[in-house]
Amino acid sequence: MAELGDRGRAAEVDSETVSAALAEITRLIERAVDKIKTSADLCPVVLVGGGTILVGDDLAGASELVKPEHAQVANAIGAAIAQVGGEIDRVFSLETASRADVLEAAQLEATAKAIEAGAEPESIAIVDVEDIPLTYLPGNEIRVRVKAVGDLARSAA
Repeated sequence: MAELGDRGRAAEVDSETVSAALAEITRLIERAVDKIKTSADLCPVVLVGGGTILVGDDLAGASELVKPEHAQVANAIGAAIAQVGGEIDRVFSLETASRADVLEAAQLEATAKAIEAGAEPESIAIVDVEDIPLTYLPGNEIRVRVKAVGDLARSAA
């Protein structure tokens, strides 16, 4: 379906196998489209990523197929502009520290992990905090999950 690489390396693959593989790929994509649609009506489908070369010109359930210019590198573009994150998920004791102190420590730890992963320190924001008392454990335990994200530091790029 596309001129890509050394086609001679796949010359021994028979056309029936290729057709069966493409039919299965199409079936899986059509199924995924049906799962995310909000109604049974046809809808436009935008295809991006390297796998777009494996999709023909027609999908059941789609009113049209849109393959934007440079669609094959959309994943790379998304990865390049994505934020860098740091996350912790730990159990803390509230026997020796207050809930506020524990949450602050967890946020600092998640921030440090984001910086370690390459985030610009000034851009970091805490985007998710979850604390759950663990009443089934002896003592006063709490599970804390914190996620921090920030822009990729220029020096890390």
